[in-house]
Amino acid sequence: MNTITRALRSRLFVTGEIIEVERIAPRMRRLRIGGEAVAGLAWTPGQHVRVLVHGPLTLRTYSVWRHDPAWECLDLVGYDHGGDSPGMTWVRTARPGQEVSFTRPEGRLTLRQGAPYHVFAGEETAAVAFGPMLRAVPAGEPVFGAVEAEEPGDHLDLPGDLVQVCRGGASAANSEALVKAVAALDLPDTPGVAYLAGEARTIQAVRAHLVDERGWSRGDVVTKPFWTPGRKGMD
Repeated sequence: MNTITRALRSRLFVTGEIIEVERIAPRMRRLRIGGEAVAGLAWTPGQHVRVLVHGPLTLRTYSVWRHDPAWECLDLVGYDHGGDSPGMTWVRTARPGQEVSFTRPEGRLTLRQGAPYHVFAGEETAAVAFGPMLRAVPAGEPVFGAVEAEEPGDHLDLPGDLVQVCRGGASAANSEALVKAVAALDLPDTPGVAYLAGEARTIQAVRAHLVDERGWSRGDVVTKPFWTPGRKGMD
């Protein structure tokens, strides 16, 4: 890498080193990245980074599972949904000692302050962002929600008493199972704040339920579509 390229990368990216890799669910790997630059990052639970996974232009988005400035480390969790895309290849082949460059944390999927209660709904790709958000909910603020995964063992260990939904081979796209689980939640009569993340069409269906059937306003619902079949360029 020439001097100009290094200087440009240092301006656009944070560079650290993978110091630990752990499988935390059958389809999920936790990658711990360390380094002095990691300690100085500003991060709000729920935000993500974009990792340079291949060559100078191939970026993939990963939610931050944990950031510990004192230990100069950042945890990302990659979900292996199959295939041989650049992102999946990077998650599968990541090893301690590898250098990794990524953008500074960003994103608006973060807790709303002063909410009367919080509702979380999404599948595996959302669960990684939900973990730190749930850990950050102030004491005394109620939490409700449903998280979907393929099988029982695929669920991440999340704080709070969220309903676990298993789709058992059904598609995660436009998931009826997750919508039904949210519809079954015993929520207060007045709206709180909902955080919906994961597959785009499922998010739309859950939001439609909250708005059309429970009388919430769209402003009460924070959405973050990470993916949908056949469409590239989504986070």
